[in-house]
Amino acid sequence: MATRVLMIKADGSVLVHSDGGSYKPLNWMSPPCTLREGTNDDGQVEWTVSNPKSDDTLRILIEEIHHESNHDLGVDPGLRKDGVEKHLQGLLAEHPATLAPGLTLVRREFPTAIGPVDLMCRDADGASVAVEIKRRGEIDGVEQLTRYLELLNRDPLLAPVRGIFAAQEIKPQARVLATDRGIACAVVDYDALRGLDDPSHRLF
Repeated sequence: MATRVLMIKADGSVLVHSDGGSYKPLNWMSPPCTLREGTNDDGQVEWTVSNPKSDDTLRILIEEIHHESNHDLGVDPGLRKDGVEKHLQGLLAEHPATLAPGLTLVRREFPTAIGPVDLMCRDADGASVAVEIKRRGEIDGVEQLTRYLELLNRDPLLAPVRGIFAAQEIKPQARVLATDRGIACAVVDYDALRGLDDPSHRLF
């Protein structure tokens, strides 16, 4: 037994959350599902959640209720995310020199055989620079850019191509791997980039 947050949504889903460790529920049942309240052999309150599309059953024993509330969220207006990779890519495409002095954009979504590189640029000396952009920079992103660079450097019209791994936050392990592979890291200040596009923030 432990203190948990039990969430029953209007779509029929049931979720069991803890107070730390992850935003993901510890356990859940996806809709459509049915919740029945009863008692077990010891007289303890028991919720039984079942889904007609599967044989799975979620049993929740309730020893004590600390708080119970019901909220009508109304019509969902949809979610607009600010600072996602698409927004970062657009801002950095407009201001590539924030990643490195003299950097200029050649093309967004530069194609390769295994997928597009976020930005293809040239540095002040005219050399090719591939930029991979993530909101949170982790090892997988470094591996992805490494694969792009391997392909791009086979093209004599582009080689040599160096890489820049750009993100709002770069994990220490990702930075170590990038440095080992000769890839530069750039931490992006999203709010500062947006300020460059805001006329009220520009200096004349």
